[in-house]
Order: sequence, then structure tokens, then C-alpha cells
Amino acid sequence: MEFNNIRLLVKDFDTCFKFYAEDLGLNVTWGKPGGEYASFDIGLPSGLAIFKSDLMAHALGNFEKELPADHREKMVIVIKVDSVDDTYEKLKDKNIHFITEPKDMSGWGMRTAHFRDPEGNLLEIFSELPMNQWDDDLREEAESL
Repeated sequence: MEFNNIRLLVKDFDTCFKFYAEDLGLNVTWGKPGGEYASFDIGLPSGLAIFKSDLMAHALGNFEKELPADHREKMVIVIKVDSVDDTYEKLKDKNIHFITEPKDMSGWGMRTAHFRDPEGNLLEIFSELPMNQWDDDLREEAESL
């Protein structure tokens, strides 16, 4: 087996296409507005894709079912950036609403901020913290590897 991509099933294809291509600035490797499928380079060519959810529902035979609502996240798209604070400001200038402001997560060894795409998918931007800013448990775990 070989990992190919993460495919988000979306209702509003064009809004999501704009979000990933223009707002986040990911390079489009396939697709265009008005389409049904598009992929974006996330360090892997075509590593992130969007696809109309109605088309997948027809393929699976569950078109009559609704998408989940009011539930805890089961996945997050994680994007490494050079500076969480700079990226946070640039995305806020594009009217992206953040769930969390930039903060150090010493137990994770990173600085993070969180937001959602137009379909409600959770995204995290992060940059690594220097090891001397990690909490003791994380530093000990890293040193034992």
C-alpha cells in the first residue's frame, strides 16, 4: 500500500476551492472552480483533495443520509509554517476566523493556532518550539527515543 491523499468531502466545492487555493495559498495540482474534484500540494503533490460529497454519497449508496453535526472533531489538517504569529496575522487579514489565538503548547513542543475551513474542517498551523521550551515530560520522552 502507498498513501495517496486526504480527500475532504465538501458540499460547496467552489467556496472550498477558493479557501485552499487563494486564502491558504496552496498550489493547485488538479482541478478548477466549478469542478467536482481538485487537489493541492501540501508537501506531497496532490496530498490534499476536495471532492463533492454528493458524488461520494451516490458511490456509497448513502445519499439519503445527512452529514454529522454537533460532534467532536475526528481529524485535523496540520500545516507547518515558519511563524505561527505571522501566518495568523496574514490569514486574519483574509477574514479567516480563528478558534484559538497563537499559543505555546509546551507539552506538544510547538506553537499553534486553530481555525476551520468553510465546511467546518479543523485546521492547525504550527511551528516547532526550541527543545528548551518543551515541558519536562516531552523532553524526557524525546531523549529516550
